[in-house]
Parts: sequence; structure tokens; C-alpha cells
Amino acid sequence: MTNIREKANKVIDILSREYPNTNSELNFSTPFEMLVATVLSAQSTDRQVNKITKKLFKKYKKPEDFVKRPIKEIEKDIYSSGFYKAKARYLKECSKLLLNKHKGKVPKTLKELVECPGIGRKTANVILVHAFNKVEGIAVDTHVKRLSQRIGLTKNNSPYKIERDLMKIINREKWGKVNILLVLHGRRVCSARKPKCKSCKISHLCESAFSF
Repeated sequence: MTNIREKANKVIDILSREYPNTNSELNFSTPFEMLVATVLSAQSTDRQVNKITKKLFKKYKKPEDFVKRPIKEIEKDIYSSGFYKAKARYLKECSKLLLNKHKGKVPKTLKELVECPGIGRKTANVILVHAFNKVEGIAVDTHVKRLSQRIGLTKNNSPYKIERDLMKIINREKWGKVNILLVLHGRRVCSARKPKCKSCKISHLCESAFSF
């Protein structure tokens, strides 16, 4: 009988072969652009965020650009991302903090990143992995939560507790891949309503396979 640690690492190994490109699907060229894009991606699609940032990054290249512009202007520029009022406020306040505390640079630690307005553990982990190739944890979003529960890697609902569970059973050198692999598999195969269990490469390891 495969134990949970063996199962978890087999799942990641199989998905690594299935999705060899584990780069972020968000377009960015600097750590600050990655931070902005990740904030905008909440409750939005990567495709929509990339449409926005194609123009946005020509106008807002550094924290100073958000600080000096009126909040209404920022809201207008990111309107189509959804929840634009909150996101505009986060981006402006976060930019102020970066300037005041980090000389305009995006910090490279989880502890410092989560101090920024609008940046939680999930967002911080994503930024660290893709902007700095640094791993301190596992980003848990809706896809990671859904797949982890379906496969049988956790029984928790709290993103923090799910992250702890995954960190205990998945080898540390694989942590940086976990989020993007489960996100890609969640989007393409293990969807919320109609998972494609017949074509799923990890169905033999999944507790919920063929039960929908």
C-alpha cells in the first residue's frame, strides 16, 4: 500500500512529466512586475491579467509610478481585472511601503512580503518562486486546495493548514513546482465540476477518481 508521502511525490513526478514547463503563465520582466501581476490575478484569469499588464507596464514601471498617480487613475487602468478598487489601493499602499522600507525593491523573504498590503502567503510564495527562484513554502490557491483534497493529500480546508500538510509529505526540492503543476492540472483536467478522470494521468493515485 502506497503511503501518503510516496503518493504525494509520485503525483508531483507524474505531473512534472505531463507539464514540463512550470514557468508562471503571467507575463513579467521584473520582480515588481511579478508582484503587480500576482495582485491583479486574484479572482481573475492569467489571460485577462496579461491583457491588462501589456499596457499597464508601459505606464507603471516602478513603485514611484503608482505612488504619484491618483487612485482613481489606477482604478481605471486595472478596471477589467475585477475588484479593481481594492487592488488599486493595495498596489498604491504596497508601492509606498516598498519605497519607505525596501528602497523601492521587492523583498526576497516571505516574512517581508506578507507585510505588504494585498500580499498573503499564497501570493508571497508565488512571487518568491517565479521572481527569485526561491522557495519558502507552497502557494495554496483554489486549484491546489481542490486537487489536494480530492487526491487525498489533506483533509483540511484552511489554506495555511493545507500548506503545512503538503510541506510535510512532499520533498522540499519539489515545493516550487507544486502550485503551478496543480493549477495546470486543475485547469486542464481536474476541473471543479467535470473532472476528466478517464484521461487523468494520476487517477490511479486519486481517492476521488471516477466519483463525480
